[in-house]
Amino acid sequence: MDRLLYVAMSGARETLRAQAANNHNLANAATTGFRADLAAFQARHVAGDGYASRVYATTSTTGFDATSGTLVPTGRDLDVAVQGRGYIAVQALDGREAYTRAGDLRIDSNGILRTGTGLPVLGDGGPVAVPPHASVAIGADGTVSIVPLGQGPETRAEVARIKLVNPKDADLTKGGDGLLRMKDGSDAVADASVTLVSGVMETSNVNVADALVNMIELSRRFDLQVRAMKTAEDNGAASARLLSVR
Repeated sequence: MDRLLYVAMSGARETLRAQAANNHNLANAATTGFRADLAAFQARHVAGDGYASRVYATTSTTGFDATSGTLVPTGRDLDVAVQGRGYIAVQALDGREAYTRAGDLRIDSNGILRTGTGLPVLGDGGPVAVPPHASVAIGADGTVSIVPLGQGPETRAEVARIKLVNPKDADLTKGGDGLLRMKDGSDAVADASVTLVSGVMETSNVNVADALVNMIELSRRFDLQVRAMKTAEDNGAASARLLSVR
């Protein structure tokens, strides 16, 4: 009976973990530039002496979905989206360089260009600083240009350039904050081939319909595992009664 109980218990535990990952994706279905987590089940034999008669289930995040979300026009000058492959470099809360597809940018009271979540956007020499201006524009190559206060459009000047990178997806890992980082801890090099589109934002790439179907499937799978544990309990009780008969 212990074999049945062990398999059912491990299956139920890992199903809950997969459900948590799926629910996390659903919760971020409306998050700008969000990349969905991918999870997969595996069967593993219990290590030890004797025959490999016990198998338990494991689930783990196997990476992230790198497909692009939908580009939604906003008409706002500071809203940008990466066209095709590539990422925008930002400074994470831990001070390290990280990467995102969220291009809902804004300028704070100190003139620092930030994402919608407040992270500084990085340029060639650190966070991008924008001087006081009458208007601001972001070019396809990440160039930030302004028209100074009290001046005409003919005085437009470049003040910074956003760092755009394009590392291989296999070299990136996704953190709990939703940001991507290089697995080896290094900083990705700037890539001039990455281009931006202004006046649009990229939505999350979570497929809500698929996530909802997956949630129902995982819920049913969990119920089956719980029933198997109840069956193991009933079988154990029946065996005890048989052994107690004199």
